[in-house]
Amino acid sequence: MAEGSKVAERVRNYRERLSMTIETLAEKSGVSAEVITAVEAGEVYPALGVLVKLSRALGQRLGTFMDDQYKDDPLIVRAGERSGEQVSHKAQASGGFVYMPLGRGKTDRHMEPFYIQIAGDAQAHFSSHEGEEFIIVMEGEIELVYGEETHLLKSGDSAYYNSVVQHRVSAANGQPATIYAVIFMPF
Repeated sequence: MAEGSKVAERVRNYRERLSMTIETLAEKSGVSAEVITAVEAGEVYPALGVLVKLSRALGQRLGTFMDDQYKDDPLIVRAGERSGEQVSHKAQASGGFVYMPLGRGKTDRHMEPFYIQIAGDAQAHFSSHEGEEFIIVMEGEIELVYGEETHLLKSGDSAYYNSVVQHRVSAANGQPATIYAVIFMPF
């Protein structure tokens, strides 16, 4: 089963278990009914921000929609074993972001760790959700817009912030970048 179809099936199943219409989920999540329909049809893999909103509205952890199977502790992901998903323009996020989840299989986790590749021409959008985020720049430079402030982060720099504040993470100067990101959302 393709990764997008797993997410599609899980979103649809949790929505139906709650006897929730697509329109109600759209209202509760702030994600358009059109995007939810496309996600449930497996036409698009939702951007991370979209998946966060859907998981919260459905009362589930983000990992519920991303996990493949259970794995014993410690969960180790070797660099050569990472797999990622390309985010689609149709999911209200620009292309150019590849999220490689690093916590798949740890069902009792409270954080969502990712290795993220950002194309130089990726057009990031603002996001806001409950919780906190921590990012470490591995390669390239990152522009972090946090509220009204803009910060340039270089390789080795990190940022830890409250994700309720509007924020945007993008590659700086039109050059690709990679980061590690950890997202915590209280449940």
